[in-house]
Amino acid sequence: MTSQKDYLLDLDHITKAFPGVVANDSVSFRIGHGEIHALLGENGAGKSTLVKMIYGVMKPDQGVMHLHGESYAPSRPAEARAHGVGMVFQHFSLFDALTVCENIALGISPELAKGDLRSRIIEVSEFYGLKLDPDHSVGDLSVGIKQRVEIVRCLLQNPKLIIMDEPTSVLTPGEVETLFKVLRQLTEEGCSILYISHKLDEIKALCHHATVLRGGKVVGTCIPQEETAKSLAEMMIGNTLISTKREKNKYGPVRLEINDLSVPGRGEHGTPLKNISLSLRAGEIIGIAGVAGNGQRNLMSTLIGETPTDKRENIILENIAIGHKSPDKRRAIGMCCVPEERLGHAAVSDMTLIENIFLSARVRRNLIHRGFLMTSSAAKMANEVVETFKVKTVGTDKIARSLSGGNLQKFIMGREIMQAPDVFVASQPTWGVDAGAASEIHEAILDLARNGTAVLIISQDLDELFTIADRIAVISEGRLSKATDIEAITIEQIGLEMGGKVEAERAYA
Repeated sequence: MTSQKDYLLDLDHITKAFPGVVANDSVSFRIGHGEIHALLGENGAGKSTLVKMIYGVMKPDQGVMHLHGESYAPSRPAEARAHGVGMVFQHFSLFDALTVCENIALGISPELAKGDLRSRIIEVSEFYGLKLDPDHSVGDLSVGIKQRVEIVRCLLQNPKLIIMDEPTSVLTPGEVETLFKVLRQLTEEGCSILYISHKLDEIKALCHHATVLRGGKVVGTCIPQEETAKSLAEMMIGNTLISTKREKNKYGPVRLEINDLSVPGRGEHGTPLKNISLSLRAGEIIGIAGVAGNGQRNLMSTLIGETPTDKRENIILENIAIGHKSPDKRRAIGMCCVPEERLGHAAVSDMTLIENIFLSARVRRNLIHRGFLMTSSAAKMANEVVETFKVKTVGTDKIARSLSGGNLQKFIMGREIMQAPDVFVASQPTWGVDAGAASEIHEAILDLARNGTAVLIISQDLDELFTIADRIAVISEGRLSKATDIEAITIEQIGLEMGGKVEAERAYA
């Protein structure tokens, strides 16, 4: 006969409701000592709300929790950390203006922050294979390196339970392998992991047990190793998963040209771009692979007009030199984009979904007339995006940060795709979305290409690129390799290039 002390964490009928929606409906499950337990569910299933209650960010309306067999009801994250519960959030809780060391100091107890914290950061980050420079400004770091900061900050606290919300979304395959090694080592020492990920192959490889949420309710439990990725996905969505099929399109004229593009690094530690050239044709999808921090952010910023180039001819859009043009003027010509950071860059967290429509669609959808905002037209478009891309939200008048990360990503992708761009540029298009939503986003991207849009995808997910791209290039240390047909390259070759090992016949330009 088992008791609560036989488990590290015991959740008993946890319920949490918000106006218009029940996020968690009588959720119960247990996590054993030294267990890696997956929490699965499509976007909006209630996963983030549940783990926020475990971490003390929110309080349940009903139900009880037990930790080490004792009643557990943290009122704030500091209290959860004091009980040995750590968390790595999907959306980073970092301050761009501060250094890595300063950010970590703010997120741990004053006792842990004392002494030579800088040396401990170096020691822990190198031990776990997640190298960090404590003196780097966080604002200059890529998303992948920011994720390292979050993970190392958590590990410095020696937790007994680590909640990980999409920890590998922006890590390379090598970094993922290293992280898994660390997590398995931690469980051997008695630490437990509550693991949230939409990468179902990871769940199968890593997790001992899984609890599946749908619509805020527990709909099943399983041993992931006994399931397939497809069966796990279908358990999550309650339906048959549709397979994405890439077809060879007939390409049209060149719509985007990058000519010998060199741009200084952004910020003190940014990666400069070095003599990048690329041609993208109508109906074609080119994927750019690379380890985080090799110039992807700088390339994206330059393409969409946030960073002007020295020469107008460095970037040509629809036969028009645009190196000097603003983002709005590039949109007017035909370019739409999705940057990698959805909150704060692609969307403003405290603005409603309708207001976020204005941010990028006002030009191509004529949402401003004689200086007046066409609110009704923006509301109509917001509703179309929500309906077409199956965005789970109480209403388009709700602020962006009220959506789950995956649902906000679907909204942003839909907002750009529904503007019918001639050129579509997206970085990490399916970051943090569930398998069903990723399949739908991929299909929408393929539809764009079928209709003649030229598509450029920057992604660290090689499986994603091999699913939808016609050609793949690799960015490394600010240089871009030649884009090669998908049939003529393997994941192993791409991995070597991502690590800087380039064969002579595939040398960087």
